[in-house]
Amino acid sequence: MTLLARCTSAALAAALLSACAITPPSPAADPSPPGSAVRREAAARLCAVIVSDRSTLDPWMSAFSSQRHTPDDADGGSGIPISPDGYFLTADHVLARSSGKNVFIIHTQQGPPRATRARIVWRSASSDLALLHIPLPTPRHYQWTDPDQWLPLGTPVMHSGIATGHRSRPGKLVTPVPPGRPARFKHDIPLEPGDSGGAVIDAQGRLVGVNSAVEFLIPIDTAFFIESEANRPNLRGLQRVIGADRRRHPSPTRLAAATP
Repeated sequence: MTLLARCTSAALAAALLSACAITPPSPAADPSPPGSAVRREAAARLCAVIVSDRSTLDPWMSAFSSQRHTPDDADGGSGIPISPDGYFLTADHVLARSSGKNVFIIHTQQGPPRATRARIVWRSASSDLALLHIPLPTPRHYQWTDPDQWLPLGTPVMHSGIATGHRSRPGKLVTPVPPGRPARFKHDIPLEPGDSGGAVIDAQGRLVGVNSAVEFLIPIDTAFFIESEANRPNLRGLQRVIGADRRRHPSPTRLAAATP
């Protein structure tokens, strides 16, 4: 073997070892599905995002409470409480026609369902994510899964969307979620209109990501469900956005909610 060949082989081996060290393989999934306690917590945190020309949603509240669907005369989807002081995630496309309209979050944070007008803090069309804020404490909020740990292929999950989250069966991740960066991932739970923006949750009730879309195979006569897509944000970047917004919009309500 020539000196050039030996050097090339050594360099290739070093590169492969380095790549393995930087990106470790995804571990095996824990097969335990979400239990009844996790489902109850998800139901308590279930939220709708409504985009409407109206200044109040009071006439619609009984319909949401009994049927968990968005009003027929408004655009809408699901929302996810992610902090104790009023921040929610949803899918960006839920807000596609929000210009010049009011955005509301229907929630049960303080007793019976109520609609609170929300402020759009941040939107990202490329990641199909949006951040909203309401000026109320939100003690029923999600904690994220560990951002430095893999979520392997096959990890059991459930979802909490307003259309089917309260009646769908748990499923599993079809693609793994890597640590330390934003990701688009897939799961095998069918979604319906209204589920966009809802939470994808692991067996411990921790937030994995935000429902985005459904893939179908469409032959001539009918359509077959393939898998659903969801997005996970850059968690550290998201916290920076929330921190900057808190500084721009300080309030006694937010400060009280954020204090342990």
